Amino acid sequence: MHNRRLRWPVSRVLPEWAQGQTVQAVRRRAKYLVLQLDRGFLLLHLGMSGSLLILPESTARETHDHFDMVLDSHWTMRFNDPRRFGSQLWVTGDPEAHALLKDLGPEPLERDFHADYLAGKARSRKVAIKQFLMDQRVVVGVGNIYASEALF
Repeated sequence: MHNRRLRWPVSRVLPEWAQGQTVQAVRRRAKYLVLQLDRGFLLLHLGMSGSLLILPESTARETHDHFDMVLDSHWTMRFNDPRRFGSQLWVTGDPEAHALLKDLGPEPLERDFHADYLAGKARSRKVAIKQFLMDQRVVVGVGNIYASEALF
């Protein structure tokens, strides 16, 4: 860990927790990346300007590099975030039960999201349609640009 300052400070013990573990699976939930390791999950959010880069292990660090996960292949997964709006959290147990994920709506391309679902969610609401579409508890991943384009 090079720089703990992100949206929430990265735990000082994250390198200990992650060391020696194998990445079992990688998936996305809303705007979060969920890396399943042997004994827990790394929950990543790139914020507005963050990126994950796969680089040779010997690549020199830059100013806004926050965390390296060195892989057995001698490559490293580097988290870079100039604006520090991203986050890295260690989660044990079900990541879907974490406070950041538990109240999120369905993914827009999954079967749980359809016209009847959307109509049901809208039925008792009195809010502008754009704000309704951007509510992550209704459907995830719709931000300002997608909502504006959909309504155009």
